[in-house]
Order: sequence, then structure tokens, then C-alpha cells
Amino acid sequence: MPNLLGSGFGLLEVSHRSATFQGVIDSAMDRIRRVMSVPDDYEILFLQGGASTQFYMTALNLISEGEKADFLVTGNWSQRALKEAAQVGDVVAAWDNADNGFRSVPQDGEYSIREDAEYVHYTSNNTLFGTQYHHLPDSGGKPRVVDASSDICGTPIDVASHDVIYAGAQKNLGTSGVTLVILSPWAMSRDKGGLPTMLDYNTHVSKGSMFNTPNTSGIYVLDRVLAWMERNGGIEGAIERNRAKAALLYGQLSSSDFWRPHANEFSRSVMNVTWRLADENLETAFIQQAEEEGIGGLKGHRIVGGMRASLYNACSMRSVEALVTFMQDFEGSNG
Repeated sequence: MPNLLGSGFGLLEVSHRSATFQGVIDSAMDRIRRVMSVPDDYEILFLQGGASTQFYMTALNLISEGEKADFLVTGNWSQRALKEAAQVGDVVAAWDNADNGFRSVPQDGEYSIREDAEYVHYTSNNTLFGTQYHHLPDSGGKPRVVDASSDICGTPIDVASHDVIYAGAQKNLGTSGVTLVILSPWAMSRDKGGLPTMLDYNTHVSKGSMFNTPNTSGIYVLDRVLAWMERNGGIEGAIERNRAKAALLYGQLSSSDFWRPHANEFSRSVMNVTWRLADENLETAFIQQAEEEGIGGLKGHRIVGGMRASLYNACSMRSVEALVTFMQDFEGSNG
């Protein structure tokens, strides 16, 4: 913080135009390219505004009024993405699981994509409902756009099979305030012209993500997190650890009727595990007693209720083991 890379300037005061910070952002982009196997002809951006800005920005850069895009709606975030894109073009939900409480993601063959759609948008992991794609969704041959905010670098992703990948950094890549965007040559070719300067991908590509002052501290942290990943088996190591953590917790949830997982088995997320108790009157006591044992953050989103455990890359197996032990003790006392 007081002396970034021996420059004599602190991380929070160094100019983003300096050679010192240029080295930081170059390192972060190189690590993203290595860790995620990003093709050489794809562009990498570090933007601001979170995924919520990308809901609109992707559509603004990829389609014009009257052009079409199809969405796979699997939760609150894909609903919001659909709503924002509807301000730009003709967008529809090719599949929507709202009536089923968002308990699953679609399997191939359960939906069809319009022949004249320009692209297909989906959300890879749904934090509120605890569902996740474990396959590359069929896009009917159309380009894929994915919001990967909550499982980026924690589950497999074939970058070359997507044309836009965007993700807030705050789950697996670092701190809040940085948004990773990866663009294919096709996405870059959709140059609409006349877009608001800050919402035009070409603006940021042409300036190496430094058209305006970027989140310098957030990008530095992202670079350090990726360095940690590389020291610990890369994305393959993260995938293996996350699967093991999720298997342990889902094993407990499947051990008796005391627990009721929210998501259907084939769609269960390894990032966000959501469940209720068979006796919902016990849920408040469960959360309170867990906090007394030092296990916090388990209260589910108000839309879903119940409990949610987020097993992001930084969550250790030891933490999951402690949670499972507590769950066993709680069931023993209340089952």
C-alpha cells in the first residue's frame, strides 16, 4: 500500500498513467488469458459498473432497434438482463423457469432459439436460487453471451465457445468495483457507432481499459488473486476444490428428510448451496445458533428464504467441514 512494486508511490496514489500501474494491469490481463485460456484474438477489459451495467451494455453494443436476442431466464439476474436489453432491441425469454421457483436450468431440447436471433444470453450460476449450468447450453448456432459473475474461474468455461463473457470480480476474482469483460472478434465487429462514449466497448479496447481512471486497487487485488490461483493449481485446482466442498455439503443435505435442498439435483450449484428445513419454524434458530458457533452469512435471500452457503474459491474446505458438523449436531438436537 505505501510502496507499490518499489516505485515509492502507494497503490492508492499512483497514477494510472504511470509505467508502474501499466505493469500491474498488463500482468492482470496476462494472468486472465493464461488462467482462462483466452484465445489470442479475444479482447480483455477491466470496466466499472458491475454486471448490472453489462446487462444494458452488451445489448447496446451487439444489437440495434428491431434486431433480436434470446434469453434463458433462470433467476433474478437473468430477469434483470432481459429487462435492460429490452430497451435496445427485440428480446424474449426462450426459456423461463419462474413458475417452477427457479429450481433448475434448461437442458438442451427444452427450448428453441429464433432463427433470426443475433445471440443467446444466459447466466451461468444463480446465486439466489442455487442453480448452475453444468453443460454448455445449446445456442442454436448463435453467438453466446454469458453473465459469469458468480462462478468465474471456479467452474469450467470454454471461452472460445462464447462471444461475450462478463463478470463482476467480487465473488472469485477479487474485490468489488472491477468488472471483467471478454470479447470475441465477432463481438468487436458489431461496432454500432454513435454509442455513448463510456458504453462503447471500442472506447475501452482502444485505450486498454484506461479511457477513464480505472479501479487501480481492485485491478491490483485481482492480479494478486489470480497469482494465488496459479500457485494453487490454476482453474483446474479451483474446480476440484469447489466440487469437493459442494459434494460434502450436498451429501449432508441428502442424508435425511430433515433438509430440503431448493435446486433440482441436476442443476445444483457448486458455488451457492440453497436449502430449507423440513420444519421451517426451526430456520431462525438454525441461523442464530450457527452464528454463535462462528458460522455466519447463512441466511437465504428474502426471495427464496431458508439458508444459503456460498462456497466461492476463497472458502476453505475447513469452513464447509465446520458447517456440516454443526448441521449434524443441529439435526441431532432437533430432528
